[in-house]
Amino acid sequence: MRTEQAKTIYLKDYQAPDYLIDETTLTFELHEDHTLVHAQLVMRRNPEKGAGLPPLVLDGQELELLAVSLDDRELAPGDYQLDDSHLTLQPTAARFTVDSTVRIHPESNTALEGLYKSGSMFCTQCEAEGFRKITYYLDRPDVMSKFTTTVSAEQHHYPVLLSNGNPVASGSEEGGRHWATWEDPFKKPAYLFALVAGDLWCVEDSFTTMSGRNVALRIYVEPENIDKCQHAMDSLKKSMRWDEEAYGREYDLDIFMIVAVNDFNMGAMENKGLNIFNSSAVLARAETATDAAHQRVEAIVAHEYFHNWSGNRVTCRDWFQLSLKEGFTVFRDAGFSSDMNSATVKRIEDVAFLRTHQFAEDSGPMAHSVRPDSFIEISNFYTLTVYEKGSEVVGMIRTLLGAEGFRKGSDLYFERHDGQAVTCDDFVKAMEDANGVDLTQFKRWYSQSGTPRLEVSEAYDAAAQRYTLTFRQSCPPTPGQPTKEPFVIPVALGLLDAQGNDLPLRLDGEAAAGASSRVLSVTEAEQSFSFVGVAAKPLPSLLRGFSAPVKLSFPYDRDQLMFLMQHDSDGFNRWEAGQQLSVQVLQELIGQHQRGEALVLDPRLLHALRSLIEDESLDQAMVAEMLSLPGAAYLSELSEVADIDAIHAAREFARAQIGEALFAPLWRRYQANREVSRHSPYVAEESHFARRALQNIALSYLMLGNKPEVLAACVDQFDNSDNMTERLTALAVLVNSPFEAERGRALQLFAEHFKDNPLVMDQWFSVQAASYLPGGLERVKELMKHPAFTLKNPNKVRALIGAFAGQNLINFHAVDGSGYRFLADQIVTLNALNPQIAARQLSPLTRWRKYDAARQALMKAELERILASGELSSDVYEVVSKSLA
Repeated sequence: MRTEQAKTIYLKDYQAPDYLIDETTLTFELHEDHTLVHAQLVMRRNPEKGAGLPPLVLDGQELELLAVSLDDRELAPGDYQLDDSHLTLQPTAARFTVDSTVRIHPESNTALEGLYKSGSMFCTQCEAEGFRKITYYLDRPDVMSKFTTTVSAEQHHYPVLLSNGNPVASGSEEGGRHWATWEDPFKKPAYLFALVAGDLWCVEDSFTTMSGRNVALRIYVEPENIDKCQHAMDSLKKSMRWDEEAYGREYDLDIFMIVAVNDFNMGAMENKGLNIFNSSAVLARAETATDAAHQRVEAIVAHEYFHNWSGNRVTCRDWFQLSLKEGFTVFRDAGFSSDMNSATVKRIEDVAFLRTHQFAEDSGPMAHSVRPDSFIEISNFYTLTVYEKGSEVVGMIRTLLGAEGFRKGSDLYFERHDGQAVTCDDFVKAMEDANGVDLTQFKRWYSQSGTPRLEVSEAYDAAAQRYTLTFRQSCPPTPGQPTKEPFVIPVALGLLDAQGNDLPLRLDGEAAAGASSRVLSVTEAEQSFSFVGVAAKPLPSLLRGFSAPVKLSFPYDRDQLMFLMQHDSDGFNRWEAGQQLSVQVLQELIGQHQRGEALVLDPRLLHALRSLIEDESLDQAMVAEMLSLPGAAYLSELSEVADIDAIHAAREFARAQIGEALFAPLWRRYQANREVSRHSPYVAEESHFARRALQNIALSYLMLGNKPEVLAACVDQFDNSDNMTERLTALAVLVNSPFEAERGRALQLFAEHFKDNPLVMDQWFSVQAASYLPGGLERVKELMKHPAFTLKNPNKVRALIGAFAGQNLINFHAVDGSGYRFLADQIVTLNALNPQIAARQLSPLTRWRKYDAARQALMKAELERILASGELSSDVYEVVSKSLA
């Protein structure tokens, strides 16, 4: 814990390690009240650092050193230096061995870093710098070593003993204990180390690789969850096959294991051969997991498996390069999910999330580039910028190079750097060398923070049949970066004629017209492109597929947006036109509310949505996405000053008007889809997801009219659904309805039925925490007393406190500041329990400059109170201090 002593680490100060570790041999003696860790490190001077033997400084935190020796010579306390963070030794030869024994206390480790207990299970989380809480080590990603691990524990309580690599030996010990040894043949940094010990059951399967090797697959869970693993296993096998076909990457060990743990700070971790997952990212069954949860499990299983190459076999040199593995792997898992489901809907979901949350990060106090220049606590940089924007940067490279060129680049990258710890520059260099291109200017995406703005204007010369688009790019100042150089912005576009057909495109200077959709590279602050042979003024379809993570502005009027909704051949841009139309209409309503005028909804929005609902030829998932109004968080992000009350009033008015005006077609689609659901068993497949998505959004609109027949249908859906997707939606709309008796009954029945399922109870918490009915904070405080809630479990914190502060804007931003005080109180408490989770809950308060003066003062006061509350973790200190700077 520290405050003013927190040290900033800079990318520019990177130095290669003085020493390397060739072999790491670990022995763990697990006991209920302590653990002994014996480590033997076979080390050598780094040949890149020249002659001489500087002191060896090993990282270590919260360790009780019992013994240390250098080349079999036991060292006395005067032979080494020891402080809270380091053990310093003086080698006497270029090659040497360090042996140490430490005592640690996993049973009291609430930070969930290093080795800790989750329920009755021992498990680890070492990324980014958790291994130093296990033993003294060079805990940095550019020190890669071969690991051999022996785990010893009491056999009755811990019959399963796991670590990285392949099992090589096991046996019994005196006193009812047993041991197992695992050997990982591939060099890895310490952050990829994993250990698990517990009373676990497993689901087993196998996979035959493209070269004919047989790989054993195992998913380990606590016994009560053994029936919720098949979807994850199916997802794993699909991922393995897809990575072979899409990237030519074959799995390399004899066994691949996943372990589900209930207490985990992140979603999952790609430890070599032994992936440790938050149970929410593994367990999925129709009765207990929604469609979204099934898709999340599929995506996260794929993401962690894909890391075997993009993160493990090739890892990052330092933590500033985190997006090298995370951005690239998010891009890979998005490609997988697109192939497994609807590619257009997947793209819509990803962009909606990016624009609502990552764009907000870009314009906030924690704004940083995809490759940050500095940090105080690396845990704070597992961000949407590193992951989601990092993925978009990789996607732009693919757009510029084409699918074939990108595959050539990735092949070269893996071949050139296998077994190495490298940088984002190395990734880009492989793309350049494989394709003979220069991406020097493009690399500004890695070093410049903020969301670029791209303003587009048009000019049409009828006599010359010339249509010109002019692009002007800019990027607002961000912390530490007052000015920006022009980015390379790939703009995919098409031009539509009056009938909605795509025109063949011929740029000025080209001999003939080509494809009707193409990519322009905008590389200058202002740049024009002229299309010739355009017989009549077209309507541009810009940034197709969201080809760059920018804020695009073009002066579309509402009739043009309706035209694009109906005719654009690019599915993403059809949705985007609907979003822009909705934003314009909602912003008009917001203005009316602020001026005290009667709210009047533009009928064109109703007309556009009616045509979507009544067109049964359209993909139902796409229709459901287009019926979803922009969220309050996104509308806040678009506002200079976010007026929460006006935004909430505008959205609720628009939703009520849509529900009333379109009742008949919505009711018809709902009943038809619900009828299919009644007579069809649950299937976790795209067409079934789509049907339920449209059914459920229709129900959410229909319930706004408070009609008895809809209430009866909603209660019936809650009572008689065979899947969580339909049941949870029915619960959510009842929780937000005025029907108190039905609401109370549903909440009670749900809790009684699922009281023994922690993940389902998390959904019960979230539905209530996100309810926009008055009294939200009081409900949350009462729910914190529920026996199923604990601040020590990250999933519970996210489900209740995170859902309230992040999703329930109207109640969190109460004018008396009570929501802010509540969140600050929880952060102060969490700071002592789990600093990572505490820091991640801070985000709503960091955006204080976005709101009116009164709310700004209240939010800022709570940040100042947190700062003055005592000894802060570096995680919380960094976020709070930067927010106030």
